[in-house]
Amino acid sequence: MAQQQQQGMDSALFERRLRPVYDNLEVGNNRKALQESEKLLRKHPTLLCARALKGLSLLRLGRYDESHGCLQAVAEEKPTDDSTLQVLSFCYREMEQLDKIVELYQHAVKQNPGNEELLAHLFISHVRVEDYKAQQAVALQLYKAQPKNAYYFWSVISVVFQGIRGPESALPEKRKIYLGLAQRMVEKHIKEGKLETEQEAFLYLHILKLQNKYQEAWEFLTGELCAKLYPGAPVSMKFELLKELGNWRELNELLQQLLDADRDRWDYYKEYIQSSFELLKLSPKEEKNGEKDSLARCQEFLQGIIESSERKKRGPYLARLELHQRMRANKLPAEELIGDFDEMVIEYFNLFGDKSCCTHDIALFLPTISMKQRQALASKLLLESGVSSTSLPQNKEQMQKHLCALQISRMCGSHMELPTDHLIAFYTALKLHYEHGRSTFGKKLLATEMGPSDAYALLAANVMYDLSRREHKSDHLFEALCLLQYVLRNSTSNFHVKLLSLKIYHLFGCQVGAQEMYEYLDIKQIQLDSMGYVHCQLLPLGGRFSGTRTVYDATLKFFTNSYKERLEYIALTYRFCTFSKMEEFMNFKERLTNSLQYVACSVEAQICDLVSCYGNVTQNLSAYSAMSIEPAEDRIAWHELSDNRDLDAIIRWDPLHQVNAAEERKESFDQEVEVLQVRSLMLRLFASFIDLYHGTGVKDVPAGTETATLELLRESWTGLFQRLRLMNYKPLPQPFLVNLLPTRLHLLLELPYERFFDDLAQLVLDLHSGSGKLAEQCKRVGDNVIIVMDVCVKTIAECNEGNGKDGLWSRREQQQNVAASLEASYNDILSLYALLLSVLNDKLQVSSKTKTKKRTADNKENGPQPISEKERSQMVQELMRQLKHKLEACDAAIRTWKAPVLPRDLSSFMSDMSLKPEVEATLIGDVSATFKDSHELMVTELRNLLKDKIRMAAK
Repeated sequence: MAQQQQQGMDSALFERRLRPVYDNLEVGNNRKALQESEKLLRKHPTLLCARALKGLSLLRLGRYDESHGCLQAVAEEKPTDDSTLQVLSFCYREMEQLDKIVELYQHAVKQNPGNEELLAHLFISHVRVEDYKAQQAVALQLYKAQPKNAYYFWSVISVVFQGIRGPESALPEKRKIYLGLAQRMVEKHIKEGKLETEQEAFLYLHILKLQNKYQEAWEFLTGELCAKLYPGAPVSMKFELLKELGNWRELNELLQQLLDADRDRWDYYKEYIQSSFELLKLSPKEEKNGEKDSLARCQEFLQGIIESSERKKRGPYLARLELHQRMRANKLPAEELIGDFDEMVIEYFNLFGDKSCCTHDIALFLPTISMKQRQALASKLLLESGVSSTSLPQNKEQMQKHLCALQISRMCGSHMELPTDHLIAFYTALKLHYEHGRSTFGKKLLATEMGPSDAYALLAANVMYDLSRREHKSDHLFEALCLLQYVLRNSTSNFHVKLLSLKIYHLFGCQVGAQEMYEYLDIKQIQLDSMGYVHCQLLPLGGRFSGTRTVYDATLKFFTNSYKERLEYIALTYRFCTFSKMEEFMNFKERLTNSLQYVACSVEAQICDLVSCYGNVTQNLSAYSAMSIEPAEDRIAWHELSDNRDLDAIIRWDPLHQVNAAEERKESFDQEVEVLQVRSLMLRLFASFIDLYHGTGVKDVPAGTETATLELLRESWTGLFQRLRLMNYKPLPQPFLVNLLPTRLHLLLELPYERFFDDLAQLVLDLHSGSGKLAEQCKRVGDNVIIVMDVCVKTIAECNEGNGKDGLWSRREQQQNVAASLEASYNDILSLYALLLSVLNDKLQVSSKTKTKKRTADNKENGPQPISEKERSQMVQELMRQLKHKLEACDAAIRTWKAPVLPRDLSSFMSDMSLKPEVEATLIGDVSATFKDSHELMVTELRNLLKDKIRMAAK
């Protein structure tokens, strides 16, 4: 009846009355939208679209229970009109309940079986949940109802995805069946002459390639039909097929034609050189006259391009170096055919040394020559630059060549062998070169431009880190930080300077400075995933959990918002039949969904929320319930976690023979995953403690199995730490400034994490059962608190004692120990312990009041009786009293924690900086003040946190 009334209304009147609700929702005025929808419902109480809009308004206002009830009531009416279905779909997308959208459209299609629009919406709803089999069935229904090519190929791509992404894709025979079926479906369409678009031709080629049917794919690609439908087929597709077919001669000729037309395509040159080497491997039967000289022909071709090009381009010169390198690797006479390697590099340097990319171009070919030859080449390049130790660059181009030569020199390891006094002199020279370049060539720059001489300062910062590491002192690195801040004042858009400054602030444990640099970087959108690691993973032990939560919120907001967008992008590729982009979008979605950065931030944010609980027990439990933590369910797909970090964003010129970026990435990722394992399991274990006493699901489990989840998680906890110790992970080395900082893994293993939470689990179990060993277990947990306290007090004492020598060099390690003991990554040990005791005490006090004191004779005959609820409550209260005293002792120790003292006075630093006198005092003073502010803010936050926990323990 409701739907009939709605359908009977005049459509114009219907739209006009709902328009105010839509308008208010669009501008974010959700309260007004709710009022308008309620006003409309008073006149038309059965109007489904208005009821759905009311549910959306309530959802946006955060009134989730009311919204759920409203939406559920509308869904039960099984609406079929498009406006109501669209509003409900929008609500379920926001709530991430995509399966309910499927149900909505399934009911609607049952009532209107041939409705093309409803079937299309049903298909897209299956796309969002990745149900490929259901997609295929709906697509065939659509094609029968409306025989359009788009719907037919929806069913084809659904079959393909069943073979390569579906639940049966891991079985080779099933994959073969699905892909064979998809091929036959397309071939049937080809025979009937129904193939119409380039995307349909692409899909057929893709299906053939997935089955390794390269010959058929090549024949189709070069055939008349494909030329007609897909004239813009990418050349890379031809490369791929010719390589798979081993048709190197044709590939070689094709690449020659393409390079004649576009002479600066480095990707083409690499393929061309590879094809030349493959031609050399041909057996005598397949050789033709002159084919043995394929490398000579390659050299002649490259030389011809170089000589005939009016404008010098990097591509052919790099290709010649690549050919030389590959010939040496294959022990072929490279010098005989091409010439001397050093002379070719010097020629390239003279031509392109004034471009910033020259350094990394030359670095591509350095690993294949000996260390002695590298350093000799570096010396030659310095001479070629025309700048000596007593001269300055005469123009911007010469300055860039000098920079390139210095960077190559560092990559060749020349700086690492210099004595300390020479390194200091080199640093001074770099500062002078920076200042000269800035004042001479860096005037009238736009705000978005980088200074032409900024690279001198970046190189100087790396040199000073080498000095600090060599001497284990912070003064050189502090001076480098001041220099970088000076550069940043002159070149506000240089993100390389910001990234290095951020790294140094984190090295010194200065979270305020690090946060300033992170905000200055203005990282947003996808960068929050690829670049967030420079800051987010180092936050938990910085001692400032309130600011940390803000950073996590911004990061998680991107992931949650973009998740809905990613689903819609995939849906759009179906709507427009853009088959060539489908897998790309799907892979992108999976990488973001399984991003280590996303999962780690989610777990840390939940722990932070638990630690932030400081109200009464009811409020704290309400906040805990809103987190929806399921202790029995591990929601993380551990084997699918993706490392999306962009480790190349920070520019580096470190010695190539001492850098193994791939190994560093792998080791760092493995350790970060282990840290996440510990943190996630700790969160679930703690949640199982709470759920045992206040969980809603405990009532539903069979008697005697209430503690099963807790016991299983406890066993996993101890097993995890045993495995980590057997793995024997090593801390990440820190030979250079750009290296990743060590992970928290070793700190978690050194502190009593394992023992503390294992004993805490036993305490919760004993309290639940009333075990006779409860008093002993209480003592063990109390002793663990004392151990944690001792680490904190001892570290603060050591920090204060070493402050007179060098207050910064070991500051980060000491600060981490204090934060990990007191706060333990948001006070895991003591804050979570305080929260748990308050929950246990509340539950036991209520139980002891309601528990009957009557005991029957049968109970006495059944063996030892459990400890009474009253006695358990008293023991918990005693633990809370002990914790309160220890937290007060912590607070007293933190009160005495002194701010870091610089190893030298400011006047000494100013004399070393050798910058403009008018900026030296304010520059160094500002950086010093940042360290002081960071310490004071950290101490204030830690003390406020402790006061909250003291109040919690005193209740």
